[in-house]
Amino acid sequence: SWMGTTGAAMLLIRPIIRANEWRRYKVHTMVFFIFLVANIGGSLTPLGDPPLFLGFLKGVDFFWPTGAMLVPMLLVSVLLLVLYYGVDSFLYRRETGAPSEEDEGDGESLGVTGKVNFLLLAGVVAAVLMSGVWRPGVSFDIFHVTVELQNLCRDLALLAIAYLSWIVTDRANRDANGFSWFPILEVGKLFAGIFLTIVPAIAILRAGTSGALEPVVSLVTGADGQPNEAMYFWLTGILSSFLDNAPTYLVFFNTAGGDAETLMGPLYGTLLAISAGAVFMGANTYIGNAPNFMVRAICEERGIAMPSFFGYMAWSVGILMPIFLVVTLVFFP
Repeated sequence: SWMGTTGAAMLLIRPIIRANEWRRYKVHTMVFFIFLVANIGGSLTPLGDPPLFLGFLKGVDFFWPTGAMLVPMLLVSVLLLVLYYGVDSFLYRRETGAPSEEDEGDGESLGVTGKVNFLLLAGVVAAVLMSGVWRPGVSFDIFHVTVELQNLCRDLALLAIAYLSWIVTDRANRDANGFSWFPILEVGKLFAGIFLTIVPAIAILRAGTSGALEPVVSLVTGADGQPNEAMYFWLTGILSSFLDNAPTYLVFFNTAGGDAETLMGPLYGTLLAISAGAVFMGANTYIGNAPNFMVRAICEERGIAMPSFFGYMAWSVGILMPIFLVVTLVFFP
């Protein structure tokens, strides 16, 4: 929630892979890692997941997700951890070739190198916060796209910090950690395609009840004119699974009126439904949230046979959907 789902996933995935290298059954660990670290864990601040950051830019208080999303996040996390413990315990009993105590005694000690990057990480957090707090009112039109000054400064700062990290980090550390550009390039190609082809779908959604998806969009409003929180949760979530969760969050945020003060006040439950749907259900597919595919690419690079796109969906439908039904019954009855 503080270094972002992408940052946390990239920091932790390689140690997780190394810790499970000897195991025959490890795909389930990587799938649950995507569920928990790359998605659910980013629920508590705008720094955690892009949809919440967009809400912050729209006027939602920085700590609103911390209070509102804490209990739903804990419920989903606890249920997932209990399920993981059950699955892992069952598969562990079927493992062969577990390392002996003598082998374990010869292993490397746990440690952290490249500590200077923690300072640079603080710079990343500061740059992102700056873009949400500082509003100079200056913007530029670049190829018919409006770019605000604070966002341009943020992006330049992030590029500078990334370059500094590349310079000051010992190359031996990157080699030991198995760093490569392959996952980043794969995700870049994938999301370039997604963002090019997503434009018509987002435009149709933004048209609301005047667009081709009027029957779908109208489901979020009850017969009495009040928001249907359960439908906001499920529609935001299902569309986030295939259209990327950040733009989908923004569409339904605006569908609900787009006024942050109202959504944090009288329509508190509606904003919670939109936020939970976008963040939680980004875990439903590899393309729902950027780190999902990056984790998959890193795992496959390290020889782990990850599920296909639809194979991963079989995991998410079988595990996450029942949990999301519980979330609906508890928070959006």
